[in-house]
Amino acid sequence: MKTHCLNLLKLTAAGLLAVLAPEFSRAQNEIQIQSTINVPGLTRPIPVSLQGFSGEVAEALKFDLYVQGFAFVAPGAAQYQISGSDAGSVQGSVVDVVAHKTILSRRYTGADLRRQAHAFSDDIVFAITGKKGIAQTKIAFKVEHGGGGGEIYVADYDGYNAEAVTHDGAIVAAPAWVPGRLAVYYTSYKLGNPDIFFQDLSTGQRRVFAAFAGLNTSAAVSPDGSRVAMILSKSGSPDVWECSAGGSDWMDLTKTREDESSPCWSPDGRWICYATKIRERRLLAKVPAGGGPRQVIRTIGAANPSEPDWSPDGKWIAFTSQMGEFDICVVPASGGNATILVRGQDPSWSPNSRTLVFTRRTGSYRYVVSVLDVFTKQVKDIRQIPGNDSEPDWAK
Repeated sequence: MKTHCLNLLKLTAAGLLAVLAPEFSRAQNEIQIQSTINVPGLTRPIPVSLQGFSGEVAEALKFDLYVQGFAFVAPGAAQYQISGSDAGSVQGSVVDVVAHKTILSRRYTGADLRRQAHAFSDDIVFAITGKKGIAQTKIAFKVEHGGGGGEIYVADYDGYNAEAVTHDGAIVAAPAWVPGRLAVYYTSYKLGNPDIFFQDLSTGQRRVFAAFAGLNTSAAVSPDGSRVAMILSKSGSPDVWECSAGGSDWMDLTKTREDESSPCWSPDGRWICYATKIRERRLLAKVPAGGGPRQVIRTIGAANPSEPDWSPDGKWIAFTSQMGEFDICVVPASGGNATILVRGQDPSWSPNSRTLVFTRRTGSYRYVVSVLDVFTKQVKDIRQIPGNDSEPDWAK
């Protein structure tokens, strides 16, 4: 989707000339304790049972746990038994069936029931896996309405509590969170040219960040928030550029005649990965932040890669592969054999480095945003905004 949008932005230009979180055992011998994950897409879900919850609390808990690698079974087959109630507030406990002990027991107050459920699911994930949950995180995405215009939205990661960031009715693309802040970058035609805007969501104030002649798109913020990579055509063909978050120290990192797209940062801030072409073949490459020779990242078994996103733990790069259809794939960050996960495009990692948000096309040719657990391939659609929802970015 980002690649298509980039082409649209380029054509139109020629014609015209986000982790933020709210404040807030075993009865059967055949049940297997989960081991360390090494290969994406080949891990069995953790079997849990869920009792005592109803309505939106049960719905939220099932969504949260399913997209983090859990499966719901009868109590007798569960590795962990989750129970509780949602009468007035959420209270719940988790029993480790193997160890025959309660590993979590808590009551939640001070927020609506859905947010309490998300807080409980995060505690469940941590109690069972030792990893931080993602249920209280945010995403940004674009929504296209009829007539070609659209808006940027932010929402809870499951699509609830969505709010429009823009109200311009203009072509928009490529929302990107600033790490650790309620702020986003995005591309908009509000002023008639594909320009990059910065917007502080806590105040609503926005400013033009890059408005050079031609294409300005695909902003990506460094993990420490101090630098911004983006695609600019100010020197001719679209190149990967980098500058300070204050808009100074501009550098053309690629200086090629190819069409580069979709830059993303390594979690240590040392590299910028992007999609490019070499001898008419679309490939992934990386270049040192601050400039230097590019290095190709091989994606064996997944041709025509685009839209890369580096996992926060540094181990994986997710990307879109076009081999007739669009597929979501992952490859080791150093390159190698790629794993095809699911049909779709626009992947973005969650803070837990195992869940992806992405765009998929429905049978009615509508685009929707979905969430994928990489290691079990379990998928759920988030709550959608009317229109075509796409290009999600997960706040880190």
